[in-house]
Amino acid sequence: QVQLVESGGGLVQAGGSLTLSCAASGRTFSSRYKMGWFRQAPGKEREFVAAISRNGVTTYYLDSVKGRFTISRDNAKNTLYLQMNSLKPEDTAVYYCAADFRATYYPSREPTEYDYWGQGTQVTVSS
Repeated sequence: QVQLVESGGGLVQAGGSLTLSCAASGRTFSSRYKMGWFRQAPGKEREFVAAISRNGVTTYYLDSVKGRFTISRDNAKNTLYLQMNSLKPEDTAVYYCAADFRATYYPSREPTEYDYWGQGTQVTVSS
């Protein structure tokens, strides 16, 4: 079992920044699983935001967040991060981190391929 706990959400004005963290516990974090961030706005489906490989070398982003968001991980601290800059009102959503234990190298953009999820943290961007 893996427990994932997100933190760092909040209310921010458009153009501002937030850093989300996802603390993992329960199983070895560092070399066991790929990680991703997803978000869900009211009335919308959950969508992929960013993903990172086990070693942190390979990252993928939703087109609309490229250049503004950065995903990273610190395997020694069992923590995943999402640095969000130049936030826009359309970034408002509940953000979730997730862990993918599949043996493949490349991280996935598909939420169905993730095995464990956190409870989510709310990000609200005011205009």
